[in-house]
Amino acid sequence: MENIKWLWGVMDKRYHKWHILGLIISAVTSLMLLINPYLTMRLMDDVIVAQNPEPLLGLLLAMLIVKVTREGLRYLMVVLLEHSSQNTLMNLRMRLFTRLQYQDMRFFDIHRTGDLMTRLSADTDWCRHFLAYIDYVAVDSIVMFVSSSIYLFSVNWKLALAMVCVTPLLMIITKVYSKGARRMFVDMRDKMSDMNAKAQENIAANRVVKAFAREEYEENRFDERSRAFRDANLDINKRWLSFYPFIEILANAMTLLTVFFGGYLMITDGMTAGELTIFTQLAWTLSVPMRQLGNLLNDWQRFITCSNKVMEIEVSRPEIVDSSCAVNHDHIEGAISFDHVSFAYGSQPVLSDVTFSAKPGQTVAIMGPTGSGKTTLIQLLARCYDVTSGSISVDGCNVRKWKLQQLRDGIGTATQDVFLFSDTVEGNIAFGDQTLTEDEVHDFARRAAADDFIKGLSEGYDTIIGERGVGLSGGQKQRIALARALAVKPGILVMDDTTSAVDMETEKYIQAQLRQLPYDCTKLIIAQRISSVKDADLILILKDGVVTERGTHQELLCQRGYYYETYCLQNGITPDTAPQEVM
Repeated sequence: MENIKWLWGVMDKRYHKWHILGLIISAVTSLMLLINPYLTMRLMDDVIVAQNPEPLLGLLLAMLIVKVTREGLRYLMVVLLEHSSQNTLMNLRMRLFTRLQYQDMRFFDIHRTGDLMTRLSADTDWCRHFLAYIDYVAVDSIVMFVSSSIYLFSVNWKLALAMVCVTPLLMIITKVYSKGARRMFVDMRDKMSDMNAKAQENIAANRVVKAFAREEYEENRFDERSRAFRDANLDINKRWLSFYPFIEILANAMTLLTVFFGGYLMITDGMTAGELTIFTQLAWTLSVPMRQLGNLLNDWQRFITCSNKVMEIEVSRPEIVDSSCAVNHDHIEGAISFDHVSFAYGSQPVLSDVTFSAKPGQTVAIMGPTGSGKTTLIQLLARCYDVTSGSISVDGCNVRKWKLQQLRDGIGTATQDVFLFSDTVEGNIAFGDQTLTEDEVHDFARRAAADDFIKGLSEGYDTIIGERGVGLSGGQKQRIALARALAVKPGILVMDDTTSAVDMETEKYIQAQLRQLPYDCTKLIIAQRISSVKDADLILILKDGVVTERGTHQELLCQRGYYYETYCLQNGITPDTAPQEVM
């Protein structure tokens, strides 16, 4: 019931009365099923048996009116339930999407994209299915069974009792079936999620698959997951089919009881032909709910499984949120301070006792081996994660006391792993600031050395970029991403291997443009090229999460450490050459 209560809360209040009215119509139209059998009894006893044609037309007209009215009401019921269920589906998807937008990075570290897409699509649709179908079928079945039973008892209690005596047996079968069904539906849902996640991963990595000619290998891996999902579905169907024959036997037993026991009562003057006609016409109103019970149980278990998955996302809350004592900031000046910062992913340490600072307008460069924690450092600055110990301050204020929106608005980030949206080139550059003029977009593209190649595209700045920037080279995507970061006019500009895919001449041009930006900003540069970092005010060398070297270009060369060795390697100098020769 908790799932239904939650789903009811998702629906807009103005649709509540629509949905309730739809279920009332469902109940009323189920009750109307009793009218025509009663009229048929009158037709049998008062017209045919009594040889009296006078009431015939009136009875036929009444039966027609009841039939047309009921069908009209059923149509209205479906319209009302569809409107309310579609409203719930729309609200649910928007609430989930909004919830995902504000989740922190740890959430996406543990949830696969394919699983989240399944929750946003298939799982939410089962929530809609409950409101549009399952609930009214349940109302139909209950009202139909109860009202028919009461009516049949009023006609002939002996035959009615014989027909409903099979109900306890049905309840026993239902309880046994439900006992293991929930676990099987959860397993099937997990198999579907795993299959969708694999498909999403393969589509996203299709270029890698083709580059290594691994189509057959990937096809086999997907086939394994597809077969697992199929087998999970078959297991559920096998379990249901093992109970279905017993339900069918019980349902058909009612028809047999009606014919044999009803015929016996009529022969012995225990009931009239018209009363027997009522039983033969209403026998299905007792048997159909029994037949529906199995399908309802299947649908109910699937709804519970899917709605639980959706509720997990809907009720989840990000760990990183605005502090109750967060203060407003108009903009970021650019002062940065890392004070004995340590960080770990779970039990895996990543950074240890990192300390450095930068004044507004300065440039700090970070170098180090792969996996040394460089990217994590900038993620901590924007509070994508919170530090394990120590503190990070921006403009003298701990980032925990910044409002997340204001903090991240003031940080422009361009990474090596570029994500471009399926939008125009101009739309991608202006993503962070939709108020940019066309001239401003072109200016920032020029500063990122992107203007020339953009103008060479089929429709220039109006060219639609494919998903993830398909069709553009790595260097072109990096330059568009840099233009996007520059366009927000940040107080802190973060460049994470942003020029790794561009040539040396383009890199020199970009560096010159960064020194001539129309606004002041502090720059954090992560790079492996000495040419990208040598002009920085402070260069940090990270190794295994620890700052092992720090200083300017000249100072680090004199230390003859990692920076010195990298410099020699990139310039073709023997590492044991004296510092005076390389500086």
